[in-house]
Amino acid sequence: MEHAFWQSRWQNDQLGFHLPFVHPVLKRNLPGFGLAADARVFLPLCGKTLDIGWLLGQGYRVVGAELSEIAVAQLFAELGADPQPSEWAGGRCWRHGGLTVFQGDIFALTAAELGSVDLVYDRAALVALPPAMRPRYTEHVLALSAGAPQLLITFEYDPAEKDGPPFPVPQGELRRHYGQRYAITELSRKDVLQDSLNFREAGVTRFVEVAWRLDERRS
Repeated sequence: MEHAFWQSRWQNDQLGFHLPFVHPVLKRNLPGFGLAADARVFLPLCGKTLDIGWLLGQGYRVVGAELSEIAVAQLFAELGADPQPSEWAGGRCWRHGGLTVFQGDIFALTAAELGSVDLVYDRAALVALPPAMRPRYTEHVLALSAGAPQLLITFEYDPAEKDGPPFPVPQGELRRHYGQRYAITELSRKDVLQDSLNFREAGVTRFVEVAWRLDERRS
């Protein structure tokens, strides 16, 4: 999607994608990754998700990437944190305690700037992008994270019934993007249509949330 689309969503408070709770997929599956107590978790296109505060409360360090300055400002305000922004090539970098957020264009972010990553938690990034953008995004995440394991959430529904975002990402496409680098394991699958008012009103007949675990293949 164009930058202007997402900037407009935040400016107009059109935040149907923002969950008012910590995602159950994260709470249920994170222990299985066996992360060290001070592991660093990367959230691409993080918005102001409550998952960040939960991760910080578990003792993890968190680094996010987010286009909207409104989202980042609200994230830190809701955490009661007073960040000290600095400039980076793609925008502004906000830091406070164990949280760092690169606000600006994620494609301008480099692995050197991001630093080490122990887990990528992609809860709403891949599904926010139309098909034409997803190959570039997945290649970039691989380069940024050096193949760190991922906890990733996708959706499956009939695109003829509604256009995204969030967009459907079928299993075959996910494996095209990540299958050469990762062993891909389905963790859970649930029809969440009853929790998705916009999709129900649009006449979508099924809206399936799928959680995946991606582990780097060993030669």
